Amino acid sequence: MLGMILNTGKPPMNKLSFSIIKLIRFEFWPTWALYWPVFIYGLWLIIKSRSFTFFTSANPLMELGGLVGESKSSILKTIPEEYLPTTIFIDEILPLNNILRLMEAHQLQFPIIIKPDIGERGRGVAKIHSAPELESYLKQNQTKLILQSFIEFPIELGILYYRFPDGTQSGITSVVAKTFLTVTGNGKDDLDTLIRASMRANLQLDYLLQKFSTRLGEIISDGETIMLEPIGNHCRGTTFHNANHLINNQLVKVFDNLTKDMKGFYIGRFDLKVTSIPDLYLGKHIQIMELNGVASEPAHIYDPDTSLYQAYKALLHHWKLVYKIAKQNRKRGYVDASFRQLFMALKR
Repeated sequence: MLGMILNTGKPPMNKLSFSIIKLIRFEFWPTWALYWPVFIYGLWLIIKSRSFTFFTSANPLMELGGLVGESKSSILKTIPEEYLPTTIFIDEILPLNNILRLMEAHQLQFPIIIKPDIGERGRGVAKIHSAPELESYLKQNQTKLILQSFIEFPIELGILYYRFPDGTQSGITSVVAKTFLTVTGNGKDDLDTLIRASMRANLQLDYLLQKFSTRLGEIISDGETIMLEPIGNHCRGTTFHNANHLINNQLVKVFDNLTKDMKGFYIGRFDLKVTSIPDLYLGKHIQIMELNGVASEPAHIYDPDTSLYQAYKALLHHWKLVYKIAKQNRKRGYVDASFRQLFMALKR
C-alpha cells in the first residue's frame, strides 16, 4: 500500500494517504515524538556531568555550543575565506537601495540566497532573483540578515565532523546528500496536479500553491522538470540520502585542515556544495553555506531507507561525542553557560 501511495504520477493524494505516510515514516514525525529517547539519554548525561548545560562547552566558539539562537554570521566569519561564497552581513535594518549598493560593491549578483542571522531549520531562507523580490523579502524580515551568492555547484552535502580538544581523535559521523523538491511533467497533467500528486510537496502544499499560483494551470511537457524548492532543508521537501559511504581518512583530513584554525569549534555539521566527489577529497571547489553546532543532526538518518534503530544509534552516538568533547573543554577551563542563559535563549 505504501508503495502505491508514494508513486508520483498517481492521482492527487488524499488526506488519509498523507496521514498514513506521516505515521509510518519517522522522518516526518514531530521532534518530540522522535526525540524522546534522546531526551532520556540527555538526562543521563546531565547527571554524569552534573550540569544542565554541559553541552554548551562543546563549542565555545558558538553561543550555547550551537544549540539554539547562535549567530550564523559570527560562525561564518571563522571559516577560511576560500571556502565561503561571496557573503554580505547586514547587521542593521537597511533600505533596499543601500543593500543594492552593498551588493554592487561586493560584486554580488542575482540570484542570491538570503537568510536571517539567527534562525532554525531553514526558516526565512529564500532564493531571491531580482530587486523587487528582495524588496518584498525585506518588508517581511526586519532583522539582521546574511546575503550569499547562489552556488551553482551540482552536489549539496551535509557533513557532520568532530574533533577532540586534546587532539587525540577526529572523524566524520554523517554525510547526507540532498535531492531538491521537483516534479516532472508527463505532457498531460498541469502543474497543480503534479504538485498535489507529490508526497513531499504535500508537506508544504499551501506554500507551493501560492508560490506557483500563476503557473498552476500550465501543462508541463513530458520529461520537463520543475524545481519547486531550491533550499536544501528536509522541512522544505528535500530528500535526504545516506552518503556515509563517502567517509574515509582522506575526507577526515580535509576537514581537519579546514578547521585547524577555528578556535573553539569541535563538533558540528557543514552544509556545503562541491563540484564533484574527487574535488571534495582534494579539498577543492568547496563552498560552505552554513555551519551548525551541537544541535546538528546526523542528517543521513532521514534517508527513507534508514531504520528507526539506526537513527537512534546515530543520534545517541552524536550526543555521546558532545558529552566527551565538553568534558575535555571543561578540564581545559571552559565554563558551561548558566541555566538562565539557556532559558532566555530558548524563550527568544
